[in-house]
Amino acid sequence: MTSDQQQTPSASITTPTEREIRIERVFDAPRDRVFAVYTDPELIPEWWGPRDSPAIVDRMDVQAGGSWRFVMRNPDGSESGFRGTYREVTPPERIVQTFEWEGMPGHVSVETATFEDLGDRTKVTTTSIFHTPEERDGMLASGMERGLNETYARLDELLASDRAKER
Repeated sequence: MTSDQQQTPSASITTPTEREIRIERVFDAPRDRVFAVYTDPELIPEWWGPRDSPAIVDRMDVQAGGSWRFVMRNPDGSESGFRGTYREVTPPERIVQTFEWEGMPGHVSVETATFEDLGDRTKVTTTSIFHTPEERDGMLASGMERGLNETYARLDELLASDRAKER
């Protein structure tokens, strides 16, 4: 592994079943801090999405039955909306939510994120279940891996900052 890869780890992305995407990534921060950053609407714009497409939190009610909606401002001036509903929130261990890109309404996946305590590090595992293999494959083909790794690199930076340590 090169020093660049050590500085910016990549997420492990697998497809355990024909309708599933599983993502694993270890962060150099305690579980309570990682969970707090995932669930703080003030911090979402600092790490969610690519750097060149700022995220705006329209709503984020982090509790079972609560809803969320983020809007990304794309470099060309257009906007992309994403939304869902929280099905389960178990601090600091687990979040289950729906995920829908407003550009393809009706194509809703269910995401389960678990936060595994590794002491001063945290393993985040996200499993997304899609209605069909085609929906899963469409997500994989959308460039999600590049966006995901950029998002996680931004999350690394935030987790190391004093702003995240205050949470």
